Amino acid sequence: MRANYKVEFASGVFLLLGIAALVWLATRATDYGQEIGKETYNISARFINVGDLRDRAPVKIGGVTVGMVESITLDPVTFEAVVHMSVASRFDEIPSDTGASVLTSGVLGDRYIGLEPGGAPDMLVDGDELFITQSALVLEQIIGKYLFNTGSDKEE
Repeated sequence: MRANYKVEFASGVFLLLGIAALVWLATRATDYGQEIGKETYNISARFINVGDLRDRAPVKIGGVTVGMVESITLDPVTFEAVVHMSVASRFDEIPSDTGASVLTSGVLGDRYIGLEPGGAPDMLVDGDELFITQSALVLEQIIGKYLFNTGSDKEE
């Protein structure tokens, strides 16, 4: 009876550690609660396709979170996705010719905005729009292009 108690206790501890690890992983993998500060300025960018980018997704430069996505709207004239971002004021020396890309991070495929600073002497200010953009790569579209274009080049 004593040995059975030890096995049950060890199994219970192992199970609790497994549940704790899963909870920790779930909170770390979906952590959109980055605090960028109260002082921010807003910028926007237009994309043809943002994939599954969501509000509160991080905005990063070189892997460092500098802001977050505030909202995503659809331009009714051009049918482009307009992404509105807020950037922390402490990052006030970002060049005005900075490019923006929709990128994927992690195993779960979370999307974020990656900024690539340019070399312009003037800096981004509140209300500016980024004109150099790269839309999200959608895996289904890439696979479809590969599958349907492989047979079109026939050698004669």
